[in-house]
Amino acid sequence: MSAAPEAFILRLDRVSKTYPSPEGPLTVVNEISFDVRPGDTLSIVGPSGSGKTTLLGVCAGLDQPTSGSVSLDGRDLAPLSEDARARLRNRSVGFVFQNFQLVPSLTALENIMVPLELRGHPQARTKALKLLERTGLAGRASHFPAQLSGGEQQRVALARAFIHEPKILFADEPTGNLDAANSEMVMRLLFDLNHESGAALVLVTHNMELANRTRRILTLRAGALASDTPPENLQP
Repeated sequence: MSAAPEAFILRLDRVSKTYPSPEGPLTVVNEISFDVRPGDTLSIVGPSGSGKTTLLGVCAGLDQPTSGSVSLDGRDLAPLSEDARARLRNRSVGFVFQNFQLVPSLTALENIMVPLELRGHPQARTKALKLLERTGLAGRASHFPAQLSGGEQQRVALARAFIHEPKILFADEPTGNLDAANSEMVMRLLFDLNHESGAALVLVTHNMELANRTRRILTLRAGALASDTPPENLQP
């Protein structure tokens, strides 16, 4: 890791996360180090229970490591208060989750507007309408999440994630609740929007077709980093 710190949007150095358990300390993430450059795409794969989602939460500052350091958009997360970490996420980070996490009482358009509305952005509605059209949902602006299919809800979630032009997007199993046809649509849209925005992308997935579309694949086993390779170098 010889490049200057500003060359990275995300940097982890010997990060571990340990939880107490009746049998003693349980290490879920063990001594993991890696960097993500602006615009890079990276997937995190591994069996269930290998620490993927925990690692993603630590990367995004949603959880704090037990040891090691995390730098996000040039800021060391350790000395930041919870409010300061939240402000950093609001400015620099987008999220997409397996279960969509749309606000049920808001329409598709209103859900997309949320990140900009929180900032008082004057063009929130205009930008949200453009993203609705970009995601093929122009006719669904006034629909509530319960009136949308799973694939449509995830496309709304993608539009919401990109509306504030984040520097990095964290996606946790973004196709996990979708059928094959909707998975393909969401995968294509995710990478198209990410390419257009220039954001870095870090995603957790069990879907190797999705993982193979990223430039790097981190494989976790029992909380440790087993490999960090381009897709073409992965062993079968």
